[in-house]
Amino acid sequence: MNVVHTIPSVDDEASGPSYSVMQLSTALNEAGAKSIVIATSSHDTGGETCVRKFPRRPPDRLGRSPGMLRWLRSNPIDLIHNHSLWMMPNIYPGWVARERGLQLVVSPRGTLSEWALDRSRFRKRVVWTLWQRAVLERASLFHATSEHEYLDIRRAGFRQPVAVIPNGVSIPPPAEAKVGRSRTVLFLGRLHPVKGVDSLLRAWRMLGDGSTEWRLRIVGPGEETYVRQMRLLARSLALSNVVFEGPRFGGDKDDAYRGADVFVLPTHSENFGMAIAEALAAGCPVVTTRAAPWAGLEKHGAGWWIAPGDENLAATLRLVMQKDRTLLALMGDAGRQWMERDFGWRSIAGRMLDSYRWLLSGGPAPDWIHRE
Repeated sequence: MNVVHTIPSVDDEASGPSYSVMQLSTALNEAGAKSIVIATSSHDTGGETCVRKFPRRPPDRLGRSPGMLRWLRSNPIDLIHNHSLWMMPNIYPGWVARERGLQLVVSPRGTLSEWALDRSRFRKRVVWTLWQRAVLERASLFHATSEHEYLDIRRAGFRQPVAVIPNGVSIPPPAEAKVGRSRTVLFLGRLHPVKGVDSLLRAWRMLGDGSTEWRLRIVGPGEETYVRQMRLLARSLALSNVVFEGPRFGGDKDDAYRGADVFVLPTHSENFGMAIAEALAAGCPVVTTRAAPWAGLEKHGAGWWIAPGDENLAATLRLVMQKDRTLLALMGDAGRQWMERDFGWRSIAGRMLDSYRWLLSGGPAPDWIHRE
């Protein structure tokens, strides 16, 4: 089975879709499919074993790439799986699927949430009217990473079958026991308004003297203007025990999770929340909002799933800070075991491959495919 995954870019390793799509493709190859990721790039274009990058042409925000379109039209493909919306690499698969009579799977990757649709509304309305709606209407199957995202797809008016399959996560070696007086709350991810970094900073200020033995570590990339705004906010709030760092990748990222006492993501909207799964896999308990589809944190004793808001976040962090390291470590172990059991890439790839086979060959639908 020749499967092609399309995504606007995989240049940003800190981006959840960049990581998860690459990992999914790798796991599909290990499961016996022939899978490749194609994307656009402003640099380092050319062919590789697992990904092919094509140069972008202006305007950059649309990601126009005639080379990608030509490749899709001329190479052997059984099924196209598109990830994300709103750029030309997300439009081309619909055109080619129609021209060549191919099955098209679409993973919105959070782009149909109410919060996301409200951002850059005018540009998205134009793209929707010109191309995007017609492409989605031709999709044979949608893929949602959570029940929450499944509902987003239905609210957008699409009635095709939806495969609800979470992202997978790699499991790093277990962390060593934490020692020393200093303790750490970690935010790790893209610094963007949707992630709620401003709310975290304001909540941290509310903790006052309760945070003196703790530090807040904010790790990740972001647009220069927004990062500067967050630094200025921290300064205006007189936060002395907050550090901003750049992005961390690979082993450095795993070390950041394993070195923290708790991970916090006060997000306004998540279709999945890759950083949450990574933190749990590294044995770090999590605090996140109900805008992320992680109710299982409380069910599995691995963290806190709270209503959004500065005061709610401050109250929860105050509760976390009152707990000793042994209890937090036990919560981290529970989260790690949960990730190993339900979110391993081999299991995720198997479910995705069965979904593709059902789409191509018919028969009874797998249990995770919603047809209502």
